[in-house]
Amino acid sequence: MRLSAAINSFKSSNLISWKTTGKLQQTLAGCIELSGKTLHSGKVSKVKIWPGFAGEGRYFEFHSNLIPASIDFVRESLLCTTLCKEGYKIRTVEHLLSALEAKGIDNCRIQIQSLDSEDTEVEVPIFDGSANAWVEAIEQVGRKEALDRCGNNVEKLAPYLSEPFYVSRNDSFMVAFPASKVHISCGIDFPKVPAIGCQWFSSAALDDSYEKHIACSRTFCIYEEVEHMCSMGLIKGGSLDNAIVCSATRGWLNPPLRFPDEPCRHKVLDLIGDLSLFARSGSQGFPMARVISFKGGHSLNADFVRRLSGITVQET
Repeated sequence: MRLSAAINSFKSSNLISWKTTGKLQQTLAGCIELSGKTLHSGKVSKVKIWPGFAGEGRYFEFHSNLIPASIDFVRESLLCTTLCKEGYKIRTVEHLLSALEAKGIDNCRIQIQSLDSEDTEVEVPIFDGSANAWVEAIEQVGRKEALDRCGNNVEKLAPYLSEPFYVSRNDSFMVAFPASKVHISCGIDFPKVPAIGCQWFSSAALDDSYEKHIACSRTFCIYEEVEHMCSMGLIKGGSLDNAIVCSATRGWLNPPLRFPDEPCRHKVLDLIGDLSLFARSGSQGFPMARVISFKGGHSLNADFVRRLSGITVQET
């Protein structure tokens, strides 16, 4: 076994230190290929996920351009997480990255293409609005120990929080406390939509509970906001087949829910995907911490990771 070179190149800050998990970095045991309609553009895209080399992490390939699944390439966008590099954009990456992080796929090449070869922007398929399709595909091909380009295995590192840390936007906040393992508590509040109201959900998230309690939770929207989102060029591919829709006056339009608190659980799904963007060189992205999020979203999640990244400096 070779100790990861990254443990010597990641400099610990006052808030984060990189420590070994006692595990080896993993990758897929085979190739995954899925295609489907996308949520916002409404176009069809195809995704192929290939096994990756240890130490190289997760990255996208679009028109031969390589875009790492890293906070360094996240750009502000409405209702999804978008990666951007040299004029090429990949939208709605959060569900796929959530599944990869939770299922321990540390290194892989994610090849994505639109049916229109002229597109400079592409989107990950939405499927049923959850991460189920990705989790099932990962389970089907399995995973294996990842080797670097010299044939060596590499230890997996994780970021450990050493003191409390928080970010906020208006009445939304996220706070993290040092812990020996990952634990997430997430709250949402929709006082004008009684069928949703205020909900809280807590989970260890990166253990076996992810597949059963989080991955199958679907994205949701408020019916009265649909027209406005459409006017902004969003949710062109949205339907009752890929989202659960709730009306402020009529309640859920396409029941049944998979859980009474399914909207809140989906926020945890998104949070895992967004915080996975802290990963580097095949490490774990989600910090070893107790994370509490209230009324969060993709922008707040990105703020959190950027702040962590800003105080964690990689030595040259």
